[in-house]
Amino acid sequence: MTTSTRGAAKAPAVLVLEDGRIFRGRAYGAVGVTFGEAVFSTGMTGYQETLTDPSYHRQVVVMTAPHVGNTGVNDEDPESKRIWVAGYVVRDPARVPSNWRSRRSLDDELREQGVVGISGIDTRALTRHLRERGAMRVGIFSGNALPDDGTMLSEVRQAPEMKGANLSAEVATKEPYVVPAIGDKKFTVAAVDLGIKGMTPHRMAERGIEVHVLPATASIEDVYAVRPDGVFFSNGPGDPATADHPVSLMQGVLERGTPLFGICFGNQILGRALGFGTYKLKYGHRGINQPVQDRTTGKVEVTAHNHGFAVDAPLDGAAETPYGRAEVSHVCLNDNVVEGLQLLDRPAFSVQYHPEAAAGPHDAAYLFDRFVSLMEGQRA
Repeated sequence: MTTSTRGAAKAPAVLVLEDGRIFRGRAYGAVGVTFGEAVFSTGMTGYQETLTDPSYHRQVVVMTAPHVGNTGVNDEDPESKRIWVAGYVVRDPARVPSNWRSRRSLDDELREQGVVGISGIDTRALTRHLRERGAMRVGIFSGNALPDDGTMLSEVRQAPEMKGANLSAEVATKEPYVVPAIGDKKFTVAAVDLGIKGMTPHRMAERGIEVHVLPATASIEDVYAVRPDGVFFSNGPGDPATADHPVSLMQGVLERGTPLFGICFGNQILGRALGFGTYKLKYGHRGINQPVQDRTTGKVEVTAHNHGFAVDAPLDGAAETPYGRAEVSHVCLNDNVVEGLQLLDRPAFSVQYHPEAAAGPHDAAYLFDRFVSLMEGQRA
């Protein structure tokens, strides 16, 4: 990525997809060049949490909501210390943000962090194209002296694909840290950071859990050195087929029978640890309005998603695994994609979405309570 922070408001910009489709607009954020995987997010709100979600590392996010940036940027809502998206695509950026918590404009924040974007294009047409053709590599080029279309397309096609990408260690913490329990401490959890969002350990802390956040490279000895009552595997970017170390680590936790909870990438890791395969979705699930059914209760939840890969597990009945019987506990009502797994003979479960609801609905907050119940049962 090459960027400049000057002249963004006036510079022309071009978005080039790897299949040759081209959209022309104006620069938004930093001026320069960036590459990534083009994906679309259907959230009407929560753009700040989306931008700072480490799971979007190396992805160019297309916002389907036409007007973005209304509430500016504040210092309370980021889910990590930086913006992780590789590029940003909006139709009509807000000219003046208006919110009592706003500290600066979204455009200024993107420029400050060197994030190349494009505005003024038909994001509805782009979204329909990605729905029909699938997520694909993309480049955004902005500035007053752009290469010809053929040169830009050639550069896009040389960019790395998301399939086969091993990215979790690039976004995870390098050093362990502790999020203390709020109020009385009831449990200790070792959280393996594969791209964790800040709200996730906070949701556990609200329930009296002291969370020890560990690097993605943590060993089984590192995990048990904190004497955990439970182990958590976070969300994160990349292809789960490359995540051999987290899979091996999770298998070690399963062998010891410690209560285990995983979300998003953690769900895919559990799938692999149990012997199931994973596969790349055509265009993924991204946004805060995805309907999922909890098969254990029959309840339908509106949930927040950000995933381009899924677990290939049988939807009906219990499957035998090296750790006992496992079943699909949650399923997406749009396309029957596996959205959750649970073991029937050991205290372990996972979901493919974001119960911490940052941003998004709070329908799935009960999953943290379910994790607490597993740890209470194990202690008893």
